[in-house]
Amino acid sequence: MSSKKKSAPLPASSGGLMRFFEDETKGFRIDPRIVVSIPISLIVVSWIIDIFLAP
Repeated sequence: MSSKKKSAPLPASSGGLMRFFEDETKGFRIDPRIVVSIPISLIVVSWIIDIFLAP
């Protein structure tokens, strides 16, 4: 038998992942502040509705 092991190739290193996330792609860009503020505002509005309009 040969001394070489048969195995699958190793997964990509973190360097490959960093290159993936640094690439710019075409598409619609949204400011992160908007992405965070919309769910927070929906939560606040639902609390206000629950407090003032619920019996």
